[in-house]
Amino acid sequence: MILVRAVARRLATAAVVLWAAATAAYLALLLAPGDTVDNIIGDGPDTPVIRAQIIAEWRLDRPEVVQYLDYLRRALLGDLGRSYLLQRPVGDVLGEHLPATVTLAVAAALIGVVLALVVALLTAGRRPLLRRGASAGELVLVSTPGFLIGIVLLNVFSFQLGWFPVAGGQSVAALVLPAVTLALPIAGVLAQVLRDGLERALEEPFVVTARSRGIRERAVVARHALRHALLPAITLVGWLSGILLGGTVITEQVFGRPGLGQVTLQAVTAGDMPVVLAVVLLSAAVYVAVSTLADLSYLLVDPRLRRSGT
Repeated sequence: MILVRAVARRLATAAVVLWAAATAAYLALLLAPGDTVDNIIGDGPDTPVIRAQIIAEWRLDRPEVVQYLDYLRRALLGDLGRSYLLQRPVGDVLGEHLPATVTLAVAAALIGVVLALVVALLTAGRRPLLRRGASAGELVLVSTPGFLIGIVLLNVFSFQLGWFPVAGGQSVAALVLPAVTLALPIAGVLAQVLRDGLERALEEPFVVTARSRGIRERAVVARHALRHALLPAITLVGWLSGILLGGTVITEQVFGRPGLGQVTLQAVTAGDMPVVLAVVLLSAAVYVAVSTLADLSYLLVDPRLRRSGT
């Protein structure tokens, strides 16, 4: 019952967040400079007859409130509309470019988590000099803009050493540098949180009890301390998804990779409202889903929450 209530609360919150994101994006685009008819015409011929046909075809003569309600209705039914720029269903446009972006985001998340775990396990409770060195490196990674990290990696490993392709997304080799670019700031933050959590957990009475039973230090860390250190890190999962969603747009541009980043940039530049709204909805849905799963995972990681009924 506890899990069911928690899921119901999260789903209700998710619905409100999705509605708020869709409404905010719609209002922002509605108030943005430019005319929808001009955006649809683009560089094509512009005559009064063509404008009248466009207004009739896209039903732009309706009041804004009616268009907004129709947009929400179609979104609930899974109809994301048709792209002004590409003259294709928005669902097809997103479906074509989504796999490349998902591949990059998942690869970056895996690399970032693994790096953070390795650094945290190697430096937690170690000599102050080693810990300070790791903290300084993490601070540099977190403070450096992602595009600058990408440019440095490109210059060293592509232009000078020639180990990886300069641009493109057709091979595993072309995925390495973009994924590492996204992963390094993530690893910097997670490593700090995990190390602090591990050091606090290693001072808890249950760790002292485990050591007194003759359990090896590695087993104490892996079986007992790490589980408790994961709780603070789980709170960053929502932040992690936001970093990945925003970072992929910039990273795909730096490395010339196909994906939603290029589609989003083109849509914003051209005023392609259906595509922009769809990307906003998709990003909000991913963020809500990941955050909800992170909240529910508390119940699995910490049995005390299940017993308390929170």
